[in-house]
Amino acid sequence: MMKADKITDYAERIYAYALKRTFTDDEASELAQEILLTAVSELDNLRDESRFEPWLFGIASNVTKRFRRYMGKQRAMYAYDISAEEICEDMYGQTDSELYDTLRNKIAMLSKIYRDIIILYYYDGLSTKQIAERLEIPAGTVSWRLSEARRKLKKECNDMNETALRPVKMKIDIYGEGNYNGETIPFPSEYISDALSQNILYHCYQKEKSVEELSKLCGTPAYYIEDRLDNLLKRCAVIRPSKGKYQTDFIVWTDKYGKYCEENAEKALAPIMDKLIDGLENLYGKAAEIDFYRAEKSEDDLKFLYGAMAFDYLSRKYSSIEYPRRPVNYDGNRWRYIANMESGKYHRTNIGHQCCSNNGSEGTYKHEVFGIWNAGFAFRNMMYDSNINVCEDILKNGKTRDESAAADAISKGYIIRRENGELFVTVPAFTKEQKAVFDEITDNIFRPLMPEYGKLVNRFITGYKKLFPKHLEDDAQRMCQGFFMGFYDTVLRFSLKNGILKAPAEGSICDVLIQWK
Repeated sequence: MMKADKITDYAERIYAYALKRTFTDDEASELAQEILLTAVSELDNLRDESRFEPWLFGIASNVTKRFRRYMGKQRAMYAYDISAEEICEDMYGQTDSELYDTLRNKIAMLSKIYRDIIILYYYDGLSTKQIAERLEIPAGTVSWRLSEARRKLKKECNDMNETALRPVKMKIDIYGEGNYNGETIPFPSEYISDALSQNILYHCYQKEKSVEELSKLCGTPAYYIEDRLDNLLKRCAVIRPSKGKYQTDFIVWTDKYGKYCEENAEKALAPIMDKLIDGLENLYGKAAEIDFYRAEKSEDDLKFLYGAMAFDYLSRKYSSIEYPRRPVNYDGNRWRYIANMESGKYHRTNIGHQCCSNNGSEGTYKHEVFGIWNAGFAFRNMMYDSNINVCEDILKNGKTRDESAAADAISKGYIIRRENGELFVTVPAFTKEQKAVFDEITDNIFRPLMPEYGKLVNRFITGYKKLFPKHLEDDAQRMCQGFFMGFYDTVLRFSLKNGILKAPAEGSICDVLIQWK
């Protein structure tokens, strides 16, 4: 029989699941506990242990439905019997039911310091002196907050921002270091990706906002906003720059960044563009003479790879743009959130670059993937561990003993099995010696251009960094560090637009295996 201990291994995932389906941390904890207890009580009904995970999340779904029905009834019981005359005289046109519904909504959107006093004064019937004793604050403070709450309520009765009816969506991720696998150990972004948190993060990204402002913008009662803010503070997603104000503490990519790049990137490189194009043409010819493993790629497609490898090398050797070290987060790892809600209308100058050096392996190759999607290349993830090793086996010996790893690599497209049974690696590969020759060619061609190129890149960055909120200076610097290599994207766009390069073959991938040890 399966032990109940296995269920506890899923506690974090179940909590993340509950957090996305509730309004507060308390509700999420209550729902997660209910799911886990139900699973333990029904464990004997699980006949096939291999189906444990779908069985568990099936229970989670059923428990969540019951929980939502229950909480919906509980929330409907909230009622504040408040005199209309004393709070909002200009609402006389409404029926009592409509009036109280409106007031309940508006009170719910007040921050805690005002909401508590309104409820104690009107609902519990306490005097300002009694409220002061209850909350342990001066009576004058109670009177001021009561007056301020009345003013806010009267104003809000006739002023509801339409943005509350248009919730935003964004994709939140992390970059940096950490031991996560996305399944049993969720990425930190899982805990802040619920719809309400996303809207809070969007609305207080560019400028700091108060609870009342966020409540109005999100169309959500203030006590939900406060609860989410507590979680966002705990998860290092927001900061409190001033009393009662909150601001998102990571970059959210929006269209304005891509718009700036489209309007300024090519102009920034104009003084040196012809020299860069000539340098690349020279590189293509000399790189074609290196006897590396081409994976049957055409020379037209390999030109894109040559350029990406060259700009990567130049960035590492000649870039003076610093990369601030990422701070330690609440879980002890060095990473930062990053979010994206770009529409796709504009292109942000960038060359995506993924690399797995396979440090724990006895193999000698690393896998690098260059994201040149603007040029028409397809995307696939970088290889890990055994996938890299099995490719190395085939490159060196024409075969591998690790059939399991080979099957996995075939399923991901890194290897194909020909009709005669031969295994074929689909990724070009450079030995350590061949890569050294390539780097020397690159250096000889482009070294004279680097001082001018560096100045032009830095000049562009000076204007670009002004788009970011001031408190995200280090994050902006990290994003700008990639421009030294990223401007290869601008050179490619220029080359394709002017017929200097041919578009890659359909389905082509720009990646390479490089021996590095």
